[in-house]
Amino acid sequence: MKRKLKLKPYVLPSVYIILVVGLTIGIYYAAKDMKKTKTIPNYNYVSSIILNKDIPVINETTRIIKPFTSETVQIGKYYYDYKGEAEGQEKSLTRHDNTYIQNSGLDYTAGEVFDVVTVLNGTVTKVTEDDLLGKTVEVKHDNDYITVYQSLSEVSVKKGDVVTQGQIIGKSGTNEIDKDLGNHLHFEMYLNGAIVNPADYIDKDINSKEE
Repeated sequence: MKRKLKLKPYVLPSVYIILVVGLTIGIYYAAKDMKKTKTIPNYNYVSSIILNKDIPVINETTRIIKPFTSETVQIGKYYYDYKGEAEGQEKSLTRHDNTYIQNSGLDYTAGEVFDVVTVLNGTVTKVTEDDLLGKTVEVKHDNDYITVYQSLSEVSVKKGDVVTQGQIIGKSGTNEIDKDLGNHLHFEMYLNGAIVNPADYIDKDINSKEE
């Protein structure tokens, strides 16, 4: 007659503990191996070249510059502002043949002849000469701007020329209608076909239009 083996009470729990510990260790090392062999994604990181100051910025603002570069130039006569005070309006009148004319731009004066430059990129649309106004250059720009440069003694561009901001287009001079100013530049600006005060736009962003 065979005797049945009888496990002692503490043996079975010990077996379970050994199995659980072994299984846990196996899972740990398997996960560790998978982590080592896992493929690293090929991410496209931002390059430091983007921070390079030499790369032009999109939507960079373009500011309207003064129509001259000489530091000796001053304003000799201001634009006639219909909404301005009477005292300022009186200083913006031009007298010619006993008739007072409202000044339609800014007159820049200097003791010596100075270079006249275009205030924005554009295309020369007119080059004329008049006994009263002297030599005149008209330039059409983007965003519906037009600028006019009068009382020039010399002109260095012709109709149809494409000019860049700051390019010399002529030199200051004299004319009959503003003889009292002597050597000067008469500068006018138009926006959407209407004349405007240039002082309101110089050094302003070309996209920031004041009505």
